[in-house]
Amino acid sequence: MQTLTVQVQDSFMQEFLNFVESRQENIHIEKDYNLEYDPYFYKRQRELHKIRDEIKSGKAEMISNDDFWEEIDSFVESLAR
Repeated sequence: MQTLTVQVQDSFMQEFLNFVESRQENIHIEKDYNLEYDPYFYKRQRELHKIRDEIKSGKAEMISNDDFWEEIDSFVESLAR
């Protein structure tokens, strides 16, 4: 079995569904709720996985929570000067 994403124009939707129904023994349609709530879900997911992999491999460095807030506090103080 293979999976693919199909975008169908609104005006063609009923005709497309009729076609799928006529071949239902070979085609399974499942609504992807991730895309319904967030059209960029899979793009964002890929980006987050890439960031995670870079952190795990050492390509990207994370700073500690304390260091982060120290830098924010220093930045805010520099704005007040």
